[in-house]
Amino acid sequence: MELTIWGILTDVGLISLLLLLGMFLRAKVNLLQRSFMPASIIAGILGLVLGPNGFNIIPFTGFIGDYPGVLIAVVFAAIPLSTPRFKWSQVINKVGGLWSYSQTIMLLMWGGGLLFALVLLVPLFDVHNGFGLLLAAGFVGGHGTAAAIGDAFAQQGWEEATSLAMTSATIGAILAIVVGLALIRSSANKGHANYISRFDELPEELRTGILPKNKRSSMGSDTVSSISIDPLVFHLALVLFVTMVGYYLSQFGESLYAGLSIPAFSLAFLVGLILKQLMQATNVDEYLDRGIMSKISGSATDILVAFGIASINLTVIADNLVPFIILILFGIFLSYFFYKVVSKFYFRENWFEKGIFTFGWVTGAVAMAIALLRIVDPKLESKTLDEFGLAYIPIAPVEVFVITFAPIFVLNGQHWLFSIITIVISAVILIFSYYKKWAKFNYHYDYKENA
Repeated sequence: MELTIWGILTDVGLISLLLLLGMFLRAKVNLLQRSFMPASIIAGILGLVLGPNGFNIIPFTGFIGDYPGVLIAVVFAAIPLSTPRFKWSQVINKVGGLWSYSQTIMLLMWGGGLLFALVLLVPLFDVHNGFGLLLAAGFVGGHGTAAAIGDAFAQQGWEEATSLAMTSATIGAILAIVVGLALIRSSANKGHANYISRFDELPEELRTGILPKNKRSSMGSDTVSSISIDPLVFHLALVLFVTMVGYYLSQFGESLYAGLSIPAFSLAFLVGLILKQLMQATNVDEYLDRGIMSKISGSATDILVAFGIASINLTVIADNLVPFIILILFGIFLSYFFYKVVSKFYFRENWFEKGIFTFGWVTGAVAMAIALLRIVDPKLESKTLDEFGLAYIPIAPVEVFVITFAPIFVLNGQHWLFSIITIVISAVILIFSYYKKWAKFNYHYDYKENA
């Protein structure tokens, strides 16, 4: 089927209809409210069931699997443009413990997941050498990273990677809530929580996703006059320009050397970073509004998630079901171990709130982490979200580097080396955090201390 401009509009229109339906169902169905399922995941599941990979009722074109690869480049292009100015001393002095804890578990998810698959799953089930990367791509990264990793492998012949990675992200989001709620109930009964709240006591907007008039806020500020150009178009133009340059740089690299395949999203991030530095040097960055940039990135992510889930090939999942389940179980074990054991050595105050937040992050990405945090800390009194936002600033470039080069290592036969590098770096961070007294491994935590 030839892709036309009207075909693209039809696909986007249909996925938009599903997003609206997902939002309606979240607002009205109590079960979906209790699951904290975002409208984008609901829309994706509906698209999977009713689309060409399901009952084939919704007339998507045959190109719905290509949209996530484009949209992830848009998301990564917007990230550096929405990052505020900061001082490294702020990060080191204020959130060193949360940074080292989060950075360690993130790297271990990538390197440890790959090592686990190489040692156990590759020999037993003859899966692809990069199979273990699907764990972190779906759990820590979420659907955006899943699209990036899947697209990188698909371009080099492993087309099943996209469906597997998207499934990993979807399962991760569900597990984050299901297991997270179970951990919350258990810990609350033991008196470990400081700000616990029952679901029925949560504000209505957190359950339904619909904001009342008195709790609505502006999505951003006008930094340019609409007489010249609409502020939203101005910000969108910057993001799309950066995305385009990233794509052409990727194509240029492939034209120079056939074996060189640097994903467009990574180069878009790099171009966005350079543009942001140039704008800061000339003080033009004051015309960038973080709120608008974040909304552009968030909008692209929502559409990406819906398309990504809708395009999952269920046959691929069935063919890899057993090794896939084993990999997911390993991810749950690793996440639970950090939550239950390691978090107590790092977090002297509010260990439960920070631990459950990072559990949600490493299983279902940031959106699920926030959902869990709002249950145990509805007024955000623990400052966990503020601290994570600061701690994530140095994590973001590391994550982009890993997402970019992990497939390259695997495709070039250096999968063992990638595992060793990430695990060694994790060990170095642990030692450094002990040296800086961010973590005290001989510290006995008294549960009642903060109850």
